[in-house]
Amino acid sequence: MAEPSTLVPLTVAVPLIIAAVLAAVTRWIPRRGPDLVALAAAVAVTVMAVVLVAATRDKPIVYWFGGWHPVGGLAIGIAFVVEPAGATLAALAGLLTVASLVFSWRYFEEVGHLYHVLVLVLLAGMVGFSLSADLFNIFVWLELMSVAAYALCGYQIRQPGVVQGALTFAVLNTVGTLTMLFGIALIYGRTGALNLAQIGEALREQPPSGSVVVGFTFITAGLLVKAGAVPFHFWLADAYTVVPAPVGALFAGIMSDLAFHTFARIYWDGFSEAFAGHHGAVRTALLVFAVGSVTVGAAMALLEADLKRQLAFATVANGGLVLAGIALLTPRGLAGATLLVVVDGLLKAALFLLIAAIIQWLGASDELLLHRRGRRPGGVLPGLLLAACGLGFALMPPFGPFLATALIVDGADRDWLTAVITFGAMATGAVFLRAAARVFLGWGPKEDPALTHQPTEPQEGEPDFQPNADWRRPSHRVIMLAPPAVLVLLAYGLSFVPGIADWFTTVAHSVSQPRQTAAHVLGERMPPARTGPGPYTVSARIWICACASVGGAVLLAAAALSWQRMAASLRRVLLGSVGVLKSFHDGAVGDYGLWFVMGLAALGSGWAFTLR
Repeated sequence: MAEPSTLVPLTVAVPLIIAAVLAAVTRWIPRRGPDLVALAAAVAVTVMAVVLVAATRDKPIVYWFGGWHPVGGLAIGIAFVVEPAGATLAALAGLLTVASLVFSWRYFEEVGHLYHVLVLVLLAGMVGFSLSADLFNIFVWLELMSVAAYALCGYQIRQPGVVQGALTFAVLNTVGTLTMLFGIALIYGRTGALNLAQIGEALREQPPSGSVVVGFTFITAGLLVKAGAVPFHFWLADAYTVVPAPVGALFAGIMSDLAFHTFARIYWDGFSEAFAGHHGAVRTALLVFAVGSVTVGAAMALLEADLKRQLAFATVANGGLVLAGIALLTPRGLAGATLLVVVDGLLKAALFLLIAAIIQWLGASDELLLHRRGRRPGGVLPGLLLAACGLGFALMPPFGPFLATALIVDGADRDWLTAVITFGAMATGAVFLRAAARVFLGWGPKEDPALTHQPTEPQEGEPDFQPNADWRRPSHRVIMLAPPAVLVLLAYGLSFVPGIADWFTTVAHSVSQPRQTAAHVLGERMPPARTGPGPYTVSARIWICACASVGGAVLLAAAALSWQRMAASLRRVLLGSVGVLKSFHDGAVGDYGLWFVMGLAALGSGWAFTLR
């Protein structure tokens, strides 16, 4: 039987080879041919990644491309280091690609011959980004992933709004990746290494120099742009609004959050010991960005009427929760962040596919335009799924993101951070509970001056539909709703996998041991058996926090539907505050670039005085 290590290069080779073949022959084969071939490739990647998760449960797999193994502790080749967390996220990327491709069968009447090619290239980029242990090749996989994402975002290129959203996406992300490349160049100039383990070894025995601090700052800022953390998040809502919904499931479900996982690996393998005496400064800066992401993302999600923009800002808010877990710089926090990427990614992907089904059925994604339309026959299951996603975001215990967030909160042991996390979960949950009540129950008014909404019904980035044309057929509803339903069930059910919290904590504990990682990668010595801090039990405080979040989400959703009944003076104050927050998200790329510079300057100035 073949060694599991032989599967490592195939996880990226299979989608790239199939993409190249499809690019050459798709024009001359029937429509279902590319659908089936691309789906088979995505399934193969998912299966291989799951096998790698099982194969690395005891020790990571280090795969040196071309057999170029280290010599004398020096990496002279390119390596993938496959550990369970990275392999799990690669499996998640494959699973969401499978769901997206299945959903696309009924979503697109006609699909361009390069659609499947771009989706497979995006999948290969995400998998390579998850597994690479080399700084420059992390950049290469990031660029491959980004180029495919730009093209998919602008897929409906004939629509002017799509061009603007895709350009905003491309410009800001290109600035971010170039910033990251400058940081990589500085680190290479200081250490002469690109392999993360070798960088960690080179920086271990000496205080960090100015070039190391600046390089680390640039790398961090570049990854925070890709992740959509505040104040680098402005591209995200514009891109999510115009991307075709099946592709948006990949953007929201896995692509953005992969940057957080990669940052954690870069920090622990390459920089954690160099900054060993300055963990407090790193933690403080990351927590500032995390809190900003949670609060701004949650507040902006509440102020949007379009379901896709709501999900975009919910992605910013939930990304803040992930960043908070990483920022704690503890195994438990990292475990919660990784588990949250998985369960939250399943919910966000399910929600994007559900939004796509609603668009095809009802002809719009704006909750004000959709007022009461969901009361038509066939609306029960979509309404229940939308409410289930809202309750999942609100930390409905013991399902979905509840367990992951519990790990973060218990790992933090900070009351103020618990309050911020509770607010973020409550607000993002309330957004989709409000939408479900307005669309499927007809509650609330048809007009709301606090919400930004589309004045017309055509959906930018989506194919043309005849609303309700096929929805009367049960077979069509099943195919459209089965992928989001399965993803919701998986997100809710993962909390019941025996020992899943302990397993993620044990994996995170091994990730946070850079010397053991370096010995395994560079010296090819077997690492000791993985150990964790012991069985995890959710504390009573977390149960109270989650119940408060769910109850608060229901009350906030009800308040959002009835706020116009309050006194006129209070309404004016509220609308004034809302206007100030919205004015920062004006769609001007120049303004967004200014915020990027300000965020980079704040991060750099803070670390310049604290990391040396």
